[in-house]
Amino acid sequence: MEKRNWLKICVGVLLILTIITGYYAFKLREEYNNTNNNNYTEAFSNLVNYVNSVENYLAKAMISSGPEHSAQTLTQIWRDSNLAIVYLSRVSLENEGLSQTAKFLNQVSDYSYSLSRKNINGESLTDDDFKNLETMYKYSIDLENTLNQLSEEIYSGQISWDSLKTNSGTKFAQSVDSVSVFSNIDDNLNEYEGLIYDGAYSDHVEKAEKVGLTGDDISEEEARNKVKEFFGDDFENIESNAFLENANIPSYDFSVKLKNKDDKYSIMVSKKGAHIVETDLDREVKTENLSQEEANEIGKSYLDSKGFKNMKETYFVKQGNVVTINYAYNDNGVIVYPDLIKVRVALDNGEVLGIEATGYLNSHKERIYVEPKISIEEAKSKLNKKLEILSENMAIIPTEWKTEIPCYEFKGKIGEREFLVYINVETGKEENILVILETPGGTLTI
Repeated sequence: MEKRNWLKICVGVLLILTIITGYYAFKLREEYNNTNNNNYTEAFSNLVNYVNSVENYLAKAMISSGPEHSAQTLTQIWRDSNLAIVYLSRVSLENEGLSQTAKFLNQVSDYSYSLSRKNINGESLTDDDFKNLETMYKYSIDLENTLNQLSEEIYSGQISWDSLKTNSGTKFAQSVDSVSVFSNIDDNLNEYEGLIYDGAYSDHVEKAEKVGLTGDDISEEEARNKVKEFFGDDFENIESNAFLENANIPSYDFSVKLKNKDDKYSIMVSKKGAHIVETDLDREVKTENLSQEEANEIGKSYLDSKGFKNMKETYFVKQGNVVTINYAYNDNGVIVYPDLIKVRVALDNGEVLGIEATGYLNSHKERIYVEPKISIEEAKSKLNKKLEILSENMAIIPTEWKTEIPCYEFKGKIGEREFLVYINVETGKEENILVILETPGGTLTI
């Protein structure tokens, strides 16, 4: 009897140990799967971003006519397609669709590299080269659409990585020469904004020498008086928050309670010269009652009333019934892109919720313009012949070396794609090409 009880105890202990071991094995397997899925998701997100970039740079390459700038664009395509291949290899899905995707990206990489070498050697691209680029561009749109849709379905939980591994969560509904796509879907460029700048040259706002930051250093009390002047009789109370010594522009930071308002404004005043650097009112905007044209005029009038004269709207981004508009300085018909101010306008009642003047304070100065050495007609002759010109004017654009270049700016289109092309007024060199993107959230450039 005692022996039988001892046997029961041993069996019970073994059963408990088996259950515990099984549970921990299950948890370890679950953690392993979660880690793998997170790694797949991260790799897939990077894949999507680089494929989107390849598509946009292929669009630029299709109309580039200057060998030097064309070489830069083609080199970017080569780089981004190679990075896309790297992240594609980390997704670890074995099916014909991704095999064809890898083949296509390798073709794009190799071909763009060979064309860039051609440009670097001083040769222009032939008609056949441009036809091949156009073909790759069309295929890249199919691939981009597919990956964007897959990304949405993965993040929403409609498709799991397990189902993708077994091909049970999707079907190959269309096939083309270089890419097998998963389904026919609508293009959604606004889904991935990591590569989309919010306006022409809006990322060139930081400079070592801030030429627009004129005047002497001021005290906190003098900064407070500047805030009072800015809001006039509308303020009820002003609180000092801090001195932001390590900011891009060292500034005094204040919170301002306005009369008949529950929300508070934040406002930054530069230590040097008492310039308004930034203001912000964070409130919920529930409705959209104003058109974009009305918002543009509200922002322009507001800037004018605050001492920022001759500003012209360029591009905008709309989120949550609030539109952020980029205004560049208009110097007698010359659009000066480095002198940039962003204005946030509420579309329910037109209230200006904030401004950001860092670019303007970094760059604004009185400029002496060079006499163009080529005419605008000569500049036009350097454009791609397929470009249908919609508008033209003079512009100042910044460079990555924090310098400025006077250019002719041509807005044009090929098919349904719109572009901005910049031709140096002194050398006739093609300095830059930007793709204009009409998205649900606004007009952007890349």
